[in-house]
Amino acid sequence: MAELAFFSGTMDCGKSTLALQIQHNRSARGLAGMIFTRDDRAGEGRLSSRLGLITEAIEAGAGFDFHAHLVRHLTAGGRADYVIADEAQFLAPEQVDQLARVVDDLGVDVYAFGITTDFRTRLFPGSQRLIELADRVEVLQVEALCWCGARATHNARTVGGRMVVEGAQVVVGDVGAHQEVGYEVLCRRHHRRRLTAATAGAAALSPDVLPVDAATAPRAD
Repeated sequence: MAELAFFSGTMDCGKSTLALQIQHNRSARGLAGMIFTRDDRAGEGRLSSRLGLITEAIEAGAGFDFHAHLVRHLTAGGRADYVIADEAQFLAPEQVDQLARVVDDLGVDVYAFGITTDFRTRLFPGSQRLIELADRVEVLQVEALCWCGARATHNARTVGGRMVVEGAQVVVGDVGAHQEVGYEVLCRRHHRRRLTAATAGAAALSPDVLPVDAATAPRAD
């Protein structure tokens, strides 16, 4: 039986690397797959890993219909033994429904990979729908680490090294990016305190020190 599997985790936990590994393993056994992605860090029509691996992919932008695309491909005599959909958090709920139809109607395995929550700790619509529909949901076991050494569980958006909690849900960037807008993975404690590696280092705070607002700090009279 074909299945819809969703592999999830924070940024920097190896989702795209696993997607490329699955593609490699299956192609080595003579299976033919179709790879889709959206807003990959390497640019349009690319599936890339931070380890430097990269492959061509079909860009599944807004309005793209997975089911219709597979039907056209198969009707024209093409072959598809499996589908890989990376950056699945960016998909619309109806596109996830289309992936489920690819499994149920066409008998093709679908492996989706994505971040579960955004920088505000809210579920991405695509990830939420995958959790609702997937036959199997797996949290990746390669643990990303917060700057303090604890397991990273949350994604933070940074501007100039400082964590922000407002703005559009989707802004393409990367972990550790040397640009104004970037991303960092944090443990829940430091996400709640908005302590990134840069701000914690600047304040010379240890992981166990509570942040104190200067306006509310006790006076040393």
